[in-house]
Amino acid sequence: MAWDFCNDPAFEPELEWTRQIVREEIEPLDLVKPQMSRESYKLAAAPLKEAVKARGLWAGHLDPELGGQGLGQVKLALLHEILGRTPSAPEIFGNQAPDSGNGELLAIGANEEQKDRWLWPLLAGELTSSFSLTEPHSAGSDPTQITTSARRDGDEYVIDGHKWFASNARDADFVLAMVVTEPDGSPYERASMFIIERGTPGMEVVRNVHTMDHPYAGVGDQHVRGHAEIRFTECRVPASNLIGRPGEGFLLAQKRLSAGRIHHGMRWIGMCQRAFDMMCERAVSRTLQGKVLADKQFVQDFIAESATEIQAARLLTLQAAWHWETYGSSASRVEIAQVKYWCAGVLYRVIDRAIQVHGALGYSSDLPLESMYRMARNYRISDGADEVHKSFIARRVVKNYTPVEGWPSEHIPTRRAEAEVRFAGYLDLASENL
Repeated sequence: MAWDFCNDPAFEPELEWTRQIVREEIEPLDLVKPQMSRESYKLAAAPLKEAVKARGLWAGHLDPELGGQGLGQVKLALLHEILGRTPSAPEIFGNQAPDSGNGELLAIGANEEQKDRWLWPLLAGELTSSFSLTEPHSAGSDPTQITTSARRDGDEYVIDGHKWFASNARDADFVLAMVVTEPDGSPYERASMFIIERGTPGMEVVRNVHTMDHPYAGVGDQHVRGHAEIRFTECRVPASNLIGRPGEGFLLAQKRLSAGRIHHGMRWIGMCQRAFDMMCERAVSRTLQGKVLADKQFVQDFIAESATEIQAARLLTLQAAWHWETYGSSASRVEIAQVKYWCAGVLYRVIDRAIQVHGALGYSSDLPLESMYRMARNYRISDGADEVHKSFIARRVVKNYTPVEGWPSEHIPTRRAEAEVRFAGYLDLASENL
């Protein structure tokens, strides 16, 4: 298989411009963002968003007919590596979760009326959205087990159930919720996707679930979108709010999540690189027992392991992006799963090493490492736990192998005996020469 994921030289100036605006404009904005009101932040971010749009880099994940740039997966991967350095960069480039994924889902599944009502305002930044799949009493990595249900009643569906970790649900204008409408269908054809607008009677956003990343989400922090707990009790939703056909919820969710995992992988690499740069800077600056840390073997081990793992993660993700562009999303599921679990693990390990090299300073909030560390721990769980992706990869890989009887196929005595029969004439000649 020939891999070709080299960057188009014409796109390199766009990447360089992105590096500059992220480093000089967005990273400083993130430092003072917690001191701003939400409206003040929007005003400060607005000119940056306009600059991104003028540069032709807004919503690069979407096709031009959807208001994006249609950059393709490889260019997107390279762009997202830069955006991953700081939290606000994806939003300023029109790629923030969950809106970016929800926009892709609506672009795939919504009809024209639904697009006019929700998709175009979402892409324009006039609406915000939430994605709700996970439930507290079933494994989040197995969406076939969800129990929140919707029954048809005339021109409406009546939804009952319990969700949590619904991204941004506290503040969203609408929630995209996956619920069971076809209880007798096959495991992957039971659920459907609905839009539920903010303020719909029967939908109660109970609270934001506090996490390691956002321990006080919703308590004075105006910028943390958070992940909310939702209860649906006789929640009536117009039948016209069904996205796609009944039973297509799982398919739509998979289409939404797959591309996002490549974007996430490259963002994590960007975060890795920032942590790695900080570690190396510390290693050549800090002395211990008369020598800089970079001369200590344990720090050299940290640096070598991290540099190699980051590069492996980068190449793995670029290869997955290239595979998607070449063979399509369905044929790239193994590659995407590899990106998800490998890059999340690398991110966690690199940040951990960087904290160790910085000592107490790394543990403090004077550096961004401690918040990056809390954030990184989430990624080994969200969008499917590492173990689920590993299991999927293993199942798909072993399908390429068949069982054998007797000795293993690489049994040397058996293969040597077969080779002696096959090359007997040559062996006879060799003995004569002896």
